[in-house]
Amino acid sequence: MSTIIENKKTEIITDNGLFPSNDVMLDLKKLKKVYPTPNGDYVVLEDLNLQIKKEEFVTIIGHSGCGKTTMLSMIAGLNPISGGNISVLGKHIKGPGPDRGVIFQSPSLMPWMTALQNVMLGVNQVFPDATKAQRNDIAKYYLQKVGLEDAFNKRASELSQGMQQRVGIARAFAIKPKVLLLDEPFGMLDSLTRGELQDILIEIWNKEKITAVMITHDVDEAIFLADRVVMMTSGPKAKIGDILDINFERPRTRKSVLEHDDYYKYRKHLIDFLEH
Repeated sequence: MSTIIENKKTEIITDNGLFPSNDVMLDLKKLKKVYPTPNGDYVVLEDLNLQIKKEEFVTIIGHSGCGKTTMLSMIAGLNPISGGNISVLGKHIKGPGPDRGVIFQSPSLMPWMTALQNVMLGVNQVFPDATKAQRNDIAKYYLQKVGLEDAFNKRASELSQGMQQRVGIARAFAIKPKVLLLDEPFGMLDSLTRGELQDILIEIWNKEKITAVMITHDVDEAIFLADRVVMMTSGPKAKIGDILDINFERPRTRKSVLEHDDYYKYRKHLIDFLEH
């Protein structure tokens, strides 16, 4: 794995090079996923290696069916690992845990509960020793950060799709995870709402600096949000095909990204990969 574009900060990781262990938040080693079928085993992922640093934002792109969501669900602990291992801060994962927050394409809220109650579900689990007032303050803080200060007491069923996804973002950040996993969180939204939520996500992330891993089909979204874009090969037996460093300064704006000299180089590199 290599990048066409020179990285002015640090050299990009390759299969033969590793980050210092104290810099690594998430480590995937020789990851494998196999589904048994009547015609024999179907290997979705094989020998997949990836390290993600602390406070890094990584986006993952690849063709449908290449195993992106499978990989993310394995990191979340929601899908058993067939081979290899996944570790967070050096500890092997053994299932779901509060150290990993997940934002899905569909926010999966409890429709009869209010926005505040939905966020409180996770906060109550993760901060059992905090007072009720403290837990309430945490939930309200993140709902305010996503622009829902006027919707604390609205039921999820009364909220638009975009507002529901805002609750999903607030819920994920509110549990203070070490790693935030995002599975095409804006894929079902119109382009205007999508842009607004990208801005909200990156604003909160800039403040919280939680390690983030996000799947997207949108090349522009991948470039705008990421420190590195990871490209996966097509399945079966998918693995990491290439990694591209994105050298835009943070905090960044959409305008500054679009006007940057390297933007179209990055975009061409990603599209060329996807077309081959």
